[in-house]
Amino acid sequence: MKPQTVIVVLAAGRGSRFGGPRHKLVQELGDASVLGRTIGHAIETRLPVLVVTTEPLAAEAACWVARRDIVLLPEVGRGDGQPLGMGYSIATGVAARPNAAGWLVLPGDMPLVQPATLQAVAAALEHHPVAYAQHQGRRGHPVGFAAELFSELVALTGDEGARRVMARYPSLGVELPDPGVLVDVDTEADLAAVRAGAPGATVAKGRRASAG
Repeated sequence: MKPQTVIVVLAAGRGSRFGGPRHKLVQELGDASVLGRTIGHAIETRLPVLVVTTEPLAAEAACWVARRDIVLLPEVGRGDGQPLGMGYSIATGVAARPNAAGWLVLPGDMPLVQPATLQAVAAALEHHPVAYAQHQGRRGHPVGFAAELFSELVALTGDEGARRVMARYPSLGVELPDPGVLVDVDTEADLAAVRAGAPGATVAKGRRASAG
C-alpha cells in the first residue's frame, strides 16, 4: 500500500491562557469537545490520524481514535528535565509514523479547520517539501512536511515548533476559502466566539505557519 500523509494532532499543551477549571480541549463544542471536533475533521479526510497528548487528555482523545493512534508525553513541567515543548511534540509524532508520505501538523485547539483544507495541503506535499494553509493571504494551519524532511523534524525540541525547518526550504501557501485555518481556541472569549459562529473569532496567535 502506498504510504499516506499522516495528520499529527498536537494536544500536549497546558492551555494555561484558558481561564476555566477544565482544559480548553475538553470544552463542549456542539456535540463534541474542542479536541473532538478537530480530530473529527481530520478523520473525515480518510488520512491516518495520530494524536500527541498527555495523560489528562488521553481519555478524551480515545473517544475519537484508537489507543494505538495516541502518543502520550509527560505533562509540561513534569518531564524530569526532558526537552518538552511544541517542537518535541512534533518530533514525537513524526517519529511514531516514520514511513508516512508526509505529515500535517494540526493544533488540537483549531476545531474549524475543514477536511477539504487538510486534503488540499496534503496534496501539495506531492510537489513541495513544505506547504501550509492560508486564507486571504494570511498564513495558518495545518502545516505540512514531506517525507524527505524526516531527519530534521525528529530532531526538533523546545517551543519553536518547526519554524527553523520551514525557513530552510521553499514552502507553498495553499490559498483556501476556509477562515478556520486562522482560528484557535486559546481563551474563554475565543471559545464563546467559535460557539457563536462569529466571523471575527480570534486568529491563531503567534503560531501561523509555525507548525504549532
